[in-house]
Amino acid sequence: MASDDDIIITGEAVIRPGDLHEDFIRSSGPGGQNVNKVATAVQLRFDAANATGLSERVRERAIKLAGQRATKDGVIVIEAGRFRTQEQNRGDARARLTALIAKAAEPPPPPRKKTRPSKSAVERRLKSKAGRSTVKKLRGRVDSD
Repeated sequence: MASDDDIIITGEAVIRPGDLHEDFIRSSGPGGQNVNKVATAVQLRFDAANATGLSERVRERAIKLAGQRATKDGVIVIEAGRFRTQEQNRGDARARLTALIAKAAEPPPPPRKKTRPSKSAVERRLKSKAGRSTVKKLRGRVDSD
């Protein structure tokens, strides 16, 4: 039951518009007199803890990947104020959220296969260590017997 406004990332990661909340705030930085009057920066809040479009695995990874941007309640807050218009900042914030969820939805890497060095490799390593040891012993003081 996906609507037209849903942002579909994978089968187990869908961002629904009801899970997003946008607040427009004044942007920081240069911009002349306009910066003090117009709220162009966007603060996008995504309730990842209660989002219906995320699987449990994606939800946990998204909150973990968000780091400081996630609150204790599992709400991911993204602030975008790079651009001079609300529309561009809104698109930027949504793109950054989509990238974060897409990274969280990636499958885990395959487990590492344990390997052992061959017997001849171990012997070569020990032989080279013994060779270095004798070189360093020969650098020491000479005994006068």
